Amino acid sequence: MPRLAWLSVSRYCGSARELLLACIAIRFQPPISFLLFTMTEALDFIVAIPARYAASRLPGKPLRLLGGVPLVLHVARRALLAGAREVWVATDDERIRAALKGSGVQVAMTSTAHASGSDRLAECADIAGWPDEALVVNLQGDEPFAPAAGIRAVAQTLAASGAPMATLATLITDAETLFDPNAVKLVRSTGQQGWSDALYFSRAPIPWPRDAFAHDRTRLPPGEWLRHIGIYAYRAGFLRAFTGLPQGRLEQLESLEQLRVLEAGYRIAVSLTPEPFPPGVDTPEDLARAELQLVRGQ
Repeated sequence: MPRLAWLSVSRYCGSARELLLACIAIRFQPPISFLLFTMTEALDFIVAIPARYAASRLPGKPLRLLGGVPLVLHVARRALLAGAREVWVATDDERIRAALKGSGVQVAMTSTAHASGSDRLAECADIAGWPDEALVVNLQGDEPFAPAAGIRAVAQTLAASGAPMATLATLITDAETLFDPNAVKLVRSTGQQGWSDALYFSRAPIPWPRDAFAHDRTRLPPGEWLRHIGIYAYRAGFLRAFTGLPQGRLEQLESLEQLRVLEAGYRIAVSLTPEPFPPGVDTPEDLARAELQLVRGQ
């Protein structure tokens, strides 16, 4: 009966908002997946993808083929699926612009001298003319399986928190990940309404369960350990300001760009990702794994 009611109501509504209002009127609770979609339907955000052609471990990475399609186009399609108003690729190579022609993705030709993807996106913001209040998601160009729900979630976290910058995290469930310096950890404040503020990011195991690890460092005791997911959202004005901040001591020690924000006294809001982010593509072996994953349908 609930499924029949849902189909009957949805048939006569022209938009998700009309459908939600109709459900309220007849006191019918729609599926939770629809409620989550409606919460983000009106969210106005841009996705920007930094795509540098030169990559030390996988040269020409943005144009490497995955299922016969350039890697950067896979990423752009994930952004479009997430419901972004605009999707931009910020690149430094005409071959990438040519590969995206006719895809519905806009391209900003940026300098070859940028030290980071954030710097490239700051130039993209100026080329695109985004107003300071525009909500911009920085999606890495090597994430062909980034979940649309995760992309929306970081945008929603920024909008809801009032912070100038937002990111995502996922739970750590094993001690090996906690001790891995390539897995960036974070600690956060007490959460409210699904998000909280980052207190620190580190390659070291944080927080350190002193008493438990005094006896056994092979298992995690009860508690919350978080691994950072490298997707960010910012207001365009803060993106421009952030790239103008000097590197701080902690950023240089940990080699973590986001620490520049905390050292300068700004907030970074954090939410748990609603869906896992599969590993990105950084090496030929990663590309082979992604090809197999694509064949298997993720």
